[in-house]
Amino acid sequence: MYKEVNEIFKYGVGVLNMKLMAYERLGLGRSTVIKLVTCSPLLLEGEINNAFVGILEKLKALGFSSHWIGGYISSKNTYNWNRILDTLCFLEEVGYSDEEMGALLRKDTALLFEGSGKQVYVVVGALLKLGLKMYEVYGLVLKNPQILSPKSAKNFWKALHFLFEIGMETENIAQILSSHIEILGSHSLKGPKTVLRKFSGDKHSLCETIKKDPSAFFNLAFKLKSCNAEYVAARNPNNFVEKIDFLMRIGYVENSEDMVKALKRFRGRGDQLQERFDCLVGAGLDFNEVSSMVKQAPTVLNQTKDILERKIECLRNYLGYPVESIVSFPTYLCYDMERISARLSMYAWLREKGAAKPMLSVSTLVASSDVRFVKYFVNIHPEGPEVWENFKKMFTLEE
Repeated sequence: MYKEVNEIFKYGVGVLNMKLMAYERLGLGRSTVIKLVTCSPLLLEGEINNAFVGILEKLKALGFSSHWIGGYISSKNTYNWNRILDTLCFLEEVGYSDEEMGALLRKDTALLFEGSGKQVYVVVGALLKLGLKMYEVYGLVLKNPQILSPKSAKNFWKALHFLFEIGMETENIAQILSSHIEILGSHSLKGPKTVLRKFSGDKHSLCETIKKDPSAFFNLAFKLKSCNAEYVAARNPNNFVEKIDFLMRIGYVENSEDMVKALKRFRGRGDQLQERFDCLVGAGLDFNEVSSMVKQAPTVLNQTKDILERKIECLRNYLGYPVESIVSFPTYLCYDMERISARLSMYAWLREKGAAKPMLSVSTLVASSDVRFVKYFVNIHPEGPEVWENFKKMFTLEE
């Protein structure tokens, strides 16, 4: 921070706090402001950053709350606010309605915050260089918004380089990429040398094969494993692609062993998994924290949004614990409501009676065996057994 904006260390008393408060007046919480200036110290230089203000205004117009941005930025990254604002403006120019833009950003936040929208420049720039008109680019992006995600843009870029490297003419590359942009953005390609082995190194023969039948190229060049093919065959292909897209957005590597295992463990369509993931971010957790949590305990996302919200509310209402208290113990969200409600209620009762320590960990309360819980949280008070039985009956009936 000192190297980037040493000016802020020369501010007089109260100046730095005044600058922080200026961002808070935009509707941001102090924790979000601290995260913002940590990853982007230039926000504290000079007057309030106009590009950042423009981003917040556009997000609000799309239905996002001021604190939404705090759930998806990371203090480990840096951000180019001018480029992010340009990305939002580009999406408007493409022709998306406010509702469509909002849905797009909720589904794929990486589009804005990973690389600060750099992939938009990469894809649009490449298509224009291939000879497409801007209105044609707008049409492609409007129909295939997923191509702007970081992973899809990377795959698209690799496909472009592949075709150039084997010597294909520019107009043919433009035709293939624009006609098959969705599938090329969804899969990684093998290297040209690997594919050329099947053509004895003859680039002209490979080019002709691709021009005559692009699907033959896909079969030859895509890094598809047999297990992936089995999944595609067994499920709706669109659902399968959505699920893979979701897993890549939260950090899984395409075609990796971890990805294969995750496909087996995460249940639901890609949009359903995204809704449940966003529910946890909306509850106040950081995007990276939620990603780490669901990798540790994938079954967290196998529950409905309603159930996840109820479990978080139990934590807050019964104990007054912040949602961050389950980051190190994500399996809390995997226990059934009856167990959670009864045990947290019992502990809250004990605290009121002064018979329990005030801030025990969630794992201690929920994960301990029934025998251990009764020993340390029921029998330690004369009225404990009766109160415990009442709580169990109450929440059994509710379930």
